[in-house]
Amino acid sequence: MRLNLGTHVPVTRATPNERRHNQARRPRPGRVAIAAILVFGALVGLLLWGVSGLGRWLVVADPLERANAAVVLNGGLPFRAIEAAAIYRSGWVREVWVTRASNPAEEAVLARLRLDVDFRDEGSSRLILERLGVLPGDIRTLAPGARNTAEELQIVARELTRTAADRIILVTSKPHSRRVRATWHAVVGGIPRAVVRYAESDPFDGNRWWEQTSDALAVSREVFGLMNVWAGFPVRPNHKNVPTADAR
Repeated sequence: MRLNLGTHVPVTRATPNERRHNQARRPRPGRVAIAAILVFGALVGLLLWGVSGLGRWLVVADPLERANAAVVLNGGLPFRAIEAAAIYRSGWVREVWVTRASNPAEEAVLARLRLDVDFRDEGSSRLILERLGVLPGDIRTLAPGARNTAEELQIVARELTRTAADRIILVTSKPHSRRVRATWHAVVGGIPRAVVRYAESDPFDGNRWWEQTSDALAVSREVFGLMNVWAGFPVRPNHKNVPTADAR
């Protein structure tokens, strides 16, 4: 009796051509490394391109329209006031409004020192406006003061509602312009209408903003500010910057 131990499967060896073909299909470590470097370089290039364009992206302007007033938002001396005066002289508005900053903590310290010092921007803005041809009776300083852009625009909107006005021109600096537009839409909406304009004489360079400390700080501040607007204002004004019992 014979035992069947199974069928014999012959083992075939790959031919030299087949071995070369299999080796060619295997990814070589050198090629993988080169591909990874190219992909990484492309990603870095896109990132740098995007970052370098941040300065230009922040600068926006709406077409000029006739409005009830041009508002010089606080800060940016003397450029914002110069731009508002030019808009006034061109006949786009009948009045120029000036907002004022509020810093109760600093004001309280000055009050305790019994120093009557006006270190705010609105006084200087008024002087610049008058020097550039805006009639003193056409300049108004809005009250109360504001601690940030959102509060500032809410004060402007309330004044528009009080005077039954439907349109305003907001004058700000170049890097601040996109955040002003976004903040207006976030806290006010589309009515009343706001026309955002930046100061032409503002020296901010959006093309090479990383070369100057002032421009780099402006870009970082505005990007963070926009993120705060889009997130619903989770970051609020400093609680230390509120009136104390000594300041009342």
